[in-house]
Amino acid sequence: MSVNSQNSNKGSLVCVGLGMILGSHLAPLSRNFIEQADVVFMSVTDPLTEKWIQKMNPNCQSLQKFYSDGKDRRTSYQQMVDTVLREVELGKQVVAAFYGHPGVFAWAPHKMIEVAKKNGYHSHMEPGISAEDCLYADMAIDPGINGAVHAEASQFMLYERKVDTTAYLILWQLGFVGDLSMSKYQTDSHYRLLLQQLLVHYYSTDHLVAIYESPTIPTETARIEWFPLEQLSQVHVEHFSTLVIPPFSSKKIDVDMLNKINQLSKNS
Repeated sequence: MSVNSQNSNKGSLVCVGLGMILGSHLAPLSRNFIEQADVVFMSVTDPLTEKWIQKMNPNCQSLQKFYSDGKDRRTSYQQMVDTVLREVELGKQVVAAFYGHPGVFAWAPHKMIEVAKKNGYHSHMEPGISAEDCLYADMAIDPGINGAVHAEASQFMLYERKVDTTAYLILWQLGFVGDLSMSKYQTDSHYRLLLQQLLVHYYSTDHLVAIYESPTIPTETARIEWFPLEQLSQVHVEHFSTLVIPPFSSKKIDVDMLNKINQLSKNS
């Protein structure tokens, strides 16, 4: 479809974040978009969350139907994009609701907005409370103290990186680690052993690391399980588990840069 400026007065798309905890994290503005939409698409796995959204707007459709065992998730994502944009092109005010933050580890929302804008439709993203936000709160981590480096676990394994052991290293989607086909919903311990063998190049085998899983309902508590790095391949993980590796070495001052900063301070 060619870009048509008149489209901006017709259909529209807003991708909103539901946050991690049912009913607790949804921003008022995102709720307003859901309530006023002509149709709401949901990407959530919990039936309770689906019912909660349906109470706000009964015109709901689930995007989970596009997933299936052994199916490349990239195909599922593209089907989601096509389905949502079809309703936008029909002139509807569309909301696509995703758990957590719609822009974090979520290809489809970014693509939906990109294509909608390209075709002249108003579209934007409303942020939500992500698992990262919950992790900082639940584990009492302030990334401003030592810094924090985030990576998807499989990408961390696949690409050459310089690991900063003075900062937190946080690896997401641990349960998928090593799945280059993007068709599995869990990989076995052999893949985590490969990750473990990579990490011991930078950290000692007895360095304490943690599995983190954010709660999704108010009555749950976060899973924070500490263990030595050498046990990574033996620990139970879910596809949404996150590996948190605290700093291993101390920060070292760059003396040359410190002198330059001090010189500037003297001259100012």
